[in-house]
Amino acid sequence: MKDHPRRSAWPPLLVAIALEVMATLSLRAAEGFTHPLWLILVVIGYSGSLWLLSVVLDRGMPVGVAYGIWSAIGVVATAVLGTVLFGELLGPVQIIGVGVIVVGVLLVELGSRTREIAQPSTPEVAS
Repeated sequence: MKDHPRRSAWPPLLVAIALEVMATLSLRAAEGFTHPLWLILVVIGYSGSLWLLSVVLDRGMPVGVAYGIWSAIGVVATAVLGTVLFGELLGPVQIIGVGVIVVGVLLVELGSRTREIAQPSTPEVAS
């Protein structure tokens, strides 16, 4: 039996982030229920994002790392695009907060890689 290489979790994670950001920005564009067609993108975006996040987990990325990256990049992208698309301003404290989020995600990712290196994989037992 041929071993198949594990597929990368990064492509579906990046698409999941993009869909989540699209859904959140569409939620803002819907302005409550005054523009209900935007809500279609909200449902499609959040549903697709969560499904792809489950694909990421199935491909072996630890849940804490996957969710941390997904949510943090989503927050940063939504904040930046909110300023561009809707004219929402970010104050100095908010900008620092976005920076702290980025640093936090990097630390979580680095911590998971350090842990993978420190824990050697156990050999599989033949059945």
